[in-house]
Amino acid sequence: MKKMDYKSAGVDIDAGNKSVDLIKKSLKSTFNENVLTGIGSFGSLYNLKNIIAEYENPILVQSIDGVGTKTIIARKMQKYNTIGIDLVSACCNDITVMGAKPLTFLDYIANDKLNPPVIKEIVDGMAIACRENNIALVGGETAEMPDTYLPGEHDLVGVITGIVDKNNIIDGLKIHKGDVVLGLPSTGLQTNGYSLARKLFFEVGQYNVSDTISCLNKSIGETLLEPSYIYNNYIQLLLQNNIQINGMAHISGGGLVENIPRILPNGCAVEIRKDTWPILPLFKTMQDIGNIDENEMYRTFNMGIGMILIVPAEQKQEIYSMLKDKISVYEIGKVVQGQHKVSFV
Repeated sequence: MKKMDYKSAGVDIDAGNKSVDLIKKSLKSTFNENVLTGIGSFGSLYNLKNIIAEYENPILVQSIDGVGTKTIIARKMQKYNTIGIDLVSACCNDITVMGAKPLTFLDYIANDKLNPPVIKEIVDGMAIACRENNIALVGGETAEMPDTYLPGEHDLVGVITGIVDKNNIIDGLKIHKGDVVLGLPSTGLQTNGYSLARKLFFEVGQYNVSDTISCLNKSIGETLLEPSYIYNNYIQLLLQNNIQINGMAHISGGGLVENIPRILPNGCAVEIRKDTWPILPLFKTMQDIGNIDENEMYRTFNMGIGMILIVPAEQKQEIYSMLKDKISVYEIGKVVQGQHKVSFV
């Protein structure tokens, strides 16, 4: 009888070791003096002593998220670097809206069969995003699980930890009637709506990832893999300059319709004016392919707005001035009397 080993069951320990060797440099490029352990340790050690000294009442803020079926587009394109950026983006944006400063990022990559160069490409993308936002990438966990995932399939999950002073938590409770709603643009789908997008382009429209639609200026695959914005540096700039932000929402799955109500206090609703920001051609293209109702579009996709800030009206000019050379800012609506609802005018 032929001798069996772990590799014959579909798990290649050597490939795992090679993956670790390939990503060490990227991970270390994000480390700072607070990181006490490198890759290969059973756990990550991060020194909080100097950090918490800056806070009167330090609160840790954490979030977990994934890239979802955007990984399928990456596999079709054999291009994996942007989904690493997206993974950091999805998590970072979720804690930034609470006023938190991100500190560390843990990642988990699972697939049917380890492909070290692909793992490296994904982690390189994460490292780019972490370096740009002063986040220590302290993960590097991989799992090879044949039969759990289809051939070539990847699952990406990230956990971010940040910190905020309890007195500076942004939870929406200060939002009141008369506040203005400012929108920061998205790069496209970002990390939500890919199940519908794939159905529209590749089933209904019968396109391939390499096909080009004139209004998109890029191939469909390149358009769908456009890396997401991470809004952290813009928000931190505002907070460091004592800009009063009463509420923020990361516009992910559920669009403006579902995400804004999550931060609205009792007695408040939001009116959005549809003509106040440029709708990206991608969304119009998908709407036409699937003959999708406009209300469904706004409930599924971000429609070109990736982050909203709800601020007192007197703060908006200062925000425009601070961000004018960094990212576009659109006044897209206002807070009105009502109950946890978004309406369009």
